[in-house]
Amino acid sequence: MTVLELNFMSKYLGFQTNVTVCLPRPREDEGADFYRPGMKFQTLYLLHGYSGDATDYRDFTGIVRYADDARVAVVMPSAYNGFYTDNPKGPRYWRFVSEELPQVCQSLFPLSARREDNFVAGLSMGGHGAMKMGIMKPEAYSAVLCMSGASGDPDKIKEAAKRRRARRPESDDLPGVDYETLYGDLDAYKGSVNDVWHYAKLNVERGKPLPKFFITVGDKDFLLEQVEDAVSYLTGLGYDTTYELVPEYGHEWDFWDLTLRKALRDWLPIRHSVIYPDET
Repeated sequence: MTVLELNFMSKYLGFQTNVTVCLPRPREDEGADFYRPGMKFQTLYLLHGYSGDATDYRDFTGIVRYADDARVAVVMPSAYNGFYTDNPKGPRYWRFVSEELPQVCQSLFPLSARREDNFVAGLSMGGHGAMKMGIMKPEAYSAVLCMSGASGDPDKIKEAAKRRRARRPESDDLPGVDYETLYGDLDAYKGSVNDVWHYAKLNVERGKPLPKFFITVGDKDFLLEQVEDAVSYLTGLGYDTTYELVPEYGHEWDFWDLTLRKALRDWLPIRHSVIYPDET
């Protein structure tokens, strides 16, 4: 696998940001003409969780090896603690990851832009980001993998905000996210541009293409209820949803590593080969 560290000025973030990009390298059975003009890779956009960045999956999982085996490119951006949401008074993390990132990466690297060749995945906060990408951009992604996280029930947003305030750390501990700062007036959250559940329903009503969902969580995970709420809602709307509850796992890298290996080998609609011009 070729691993590249990309740094560029994001117009939506307003600062330089880092992205880790992995591209498959030639195998012995692919011959000497592996690199050809017009070649493309299927692509997995892989979103990190809270307090993470573009290096998390590279450092804490076997994603580089799994993606190389699957012949899939992987794009891992840094979205910091923005919950993949446009901050009304700051960086626009949603427009960065959903618009600017694919445009930049598909311009610089041999990545296919076809819907059937693009997938999005994430863990925890990134699970919400992945679900949001699949729902808000259904024309761009054919499959979504949510690990230990998903977009929350809008009817429970105030309850979730209250729980987060109760867990707010003291002194110099790691700060948490404040939903009122992130989303504004929570009374206006339901049906707003941040309500992923609302758009999931609209996609069905408007006859948009629906991505296939793969959602998994450990039975000891503190986000279990939120994840199962999302599974129930998507399934009820008619989304093709595969759900796996894995015993004896919590919110941990061993679980996410195991899931990524399974997803790239068995779940995601991967062709396991490079796309050459005569095959498009």
